[in-house]
Amino acid sequence: MFFRMLYDDKLAQASYLIGCQRTGEALVVDPERDVQRYIDLARREGLRLTAIAETHIHADFLSGARELAERTKARLYLSDEGGAEWKYQWLNAKQDGGSYEHDLLTEGDRFRIGKVEIEALHMPGHTPEHLCFLITDRGGGARAPMGMLSGDFVFVGDVGRPDLLESAAGQAGTALQSARWLYRSLQRFRSLPDYLQLWPGHGAGSACGKELGSVPQSTVGYEKLLNPALLAGQKSEAEFAEEILAGQIEPPYYFSRMKHENKVGPAILETWPAPPVLAIGELLERQNRSTAIVDTRPWQEFRDGHLPGALHAPLTNDFPAVTGSFVEPEKVIYLIVSRDRLQEAITALLRIGLDRIAGYATPQELNEYAAARGKLPGIAEIDGEELQRRIRRERLCVLDVRSAFEFELGHIAGALNVPHTRLLPRLREVPRDRPCLVHCQKADRSPAAAAMLAHHGFEVVHLAHGLRSWLAAGGELE
Repeated sequence: MFFRMLYDDKLAQASYLIGCQRTGEALVVDPERDVQRYIDLARREGLRLTAIAETHIHADFLSGARELAERTKARLYLSDEGGAEWKYQWLNAKQDGGSYEHDLLTEGDRFRIGKVEIEALHMPGHTPEHLCFLITDRGGGARAPMGMLSGDFVFVGDVGRPDLLESAAGQAGTALQSARWLYRSLQRFRSLPDYLQLWPGHGAGSACGKELGSVPQSTVGYEKLLNPALLAGQKSEAEFAEEILAGQIEPPYYFSRMKHENKVGPAILETWPAPPVLAIGELLERQNRSTAIVDTRPWQEFRDGHLPGALHAPLTNDFPAVTGSFVEPEKVIYLIVSRDRLQEAITALLRIGLDRIAGYATPQELNEYAAARGKLPGIAEIDGEELQRRIRRERLCVLDVRSAFEFELGHIAGALNVPHTRLLPRLREVPRDRPCLVHCQKADRSPAAAAMLAHHGFEVVHLAHGLRSWLAAGGELE
């Protein structure tokens, strides 16, 4: 049996390619949308993709299952568990007409990829339709499964959050019921043999759990011993539900769109975008209300001068959360990005369904434009001492863009709390009749929020070094 994880650092997301080396067949589980890498890996290993499976309908990235089925004609294996509202709706909508070859799976269903057997286990909680897959290498003589692809059910050191249907997809009242389902699924998890390897769908940095570990895999036995969420599962169902729902950060705004598009059918990528390089003047001529300029330079450079209306989204692991939460999918995107990182930016955007990438300019070209035309608009920045002086002498809106959980632990008196990835739908809550001082804990989230507010016409001031600067200057929290 061939087994390989393919990992996306920015989304902390894991796809898996499993192959039978005897028959040359292969399966991809939870593919992202840039599917050529799965095709290429299978070809290098002498395999052909014959099957595609998903553990659940994803919220944090646009699924590549449909794209891969179009490209390879592989058979789809998808969940038929959960309520009617969480069924796949695109299986009878091939581009050239007709239906995709597919099997809908429920608890205990099995299928084979050559001599490799896959068994579906229904483990609801993170989502109602969630499946895990037990993998048994029958061709290698195994009579029991080697491991389990756990998707977003159990991670290393954590479990999949049960509140996303409510907090991301807007289904009021579902979080508590999902937490109860998760509790019951975890009781079943305890009955699995300790030796089973555990291959999760996410690692540290994913918004699909609270505190995911950085180790890429584990065992069922190890998680039973040390996973805090599984230990909490030894309490009563009511106590577990209260504990697992407490302190969950707000999911990025784009999660609801991903959930919907993955259910009704992700758009097919007919061609990979090849945006042309543009002169800055030409880029500005194209700028209008239907466009978004995404500037990937470091904050210090953006702060000191950027194109009017540009958004700030450096190519860190936060890039998908920022662009997904601040750029509407219908917007035509122009990038400020170096040539050697252009494909990285395009790939990250496509993975969250931001496809309309129409051109780019490099930071060097922007610097040359600024040198020829004069200083570009920037964003004012102050430290904690200056903020204390300004609060005493003028009206400021202090906007805290940390999570609600962080805010409740302590905040500047009178501050307004809107988590940065939920800012776009809540802009009306931010007053426009006074300057807006934007901060987070350590100035890793607030720069993007400050740029986004400036894009929408607010008078913005940014707190350098975040709340730490305020505290270092003797500021107090309430």
